[in-house]
Amino acid sequence: MMHQIPPAPQAYLGKSDIIDFHCPAVRTKAASLAAQCTSELELIEITYAFVRDDIAHSIDCGGTAVTCRASDVLRVGEGLCYAKAHLLAALLRANGIATGFCYQLLGLADEHDPQHVLHGLNAVWLTDLQQWRRLDARGNKPGVNAQFLPCGAERLAFTVHPQFGEVDYPYIFAEPDPGVVALLLAPIPSTLDQVLPRLPQGLAP
Repeated sequence: MMHQIPPAPQAYLGKSDIIDFHCPAVRTKAASLAAQCTSELELIEITYAFVRDDIAHSIDCGGTAVTCRASDVLRVGEGLCYAKAHLLAALLRANGIATGFCYQLLGLADEHDPQHVLHGLNAVWLTDLQQWRRLDARGNKPGVNAQFLPCGAERLAFTVHPQFGEVDYPYIFAEPDPGVVALLLAPIPSTLDQVLPRLPQGLAP
C-alpha cells in the first residue's frame, strides 16, 4: 500500500522551481500532448510515452548533461531517472493530473551489487479508477520494459529484491527528494561523470 506524503491531493498539482510547468515551453508541450487526447487515461499514456521514449536517459545515450528542472530536461532532451520523473510530473500537472514522486533503492549493476543507489519514478492519480498508479519513465532498453497498464498490474522498469537489500519505498511524495535535487543542482560536480559516483544511497532524512 502506498502512502501519500502529504495526504492532501492538491499538493500533487503544484508547481515549483523544479516542477516548473509555469515555464512557457513546458506549458506548450503539455498543451500539444493534451490536444491529441480524448480522455484522461489517454493523456497519461501519451505523456508517459513521450517522456519515456523521446527524452533520453543520460546513461543510455552516452550524454554528459546534468538536468534537474523540468524545463531543462525538456530543452536538453535527456536526464537521469530523477530528472525524467520531474518532467513527467510537470507535464501531467500542467494538465491538471495529480502526480507524485516515488523511489526505490536498487543495486547499482543488478540486485547482487552491494552498492545501492536511489532510483526515481512517479505515481499518478487515476481519477476514473480512484487509485494511484506508479509509472517509470526512465526509458526502456534490453531487459527493461516499463509500461502504463491502467487496468493491469504495474509494469515498472525494475523488480525490487528485498532479500538483497533493495527497497521499494511505500511513499508518494508531492516534491522530489531534497538529496536528489541538491545533487543535480550542485555547481560542482557539474558533469554526469562527476555526478554518477555521488548518486544518493537512500532518501534524504
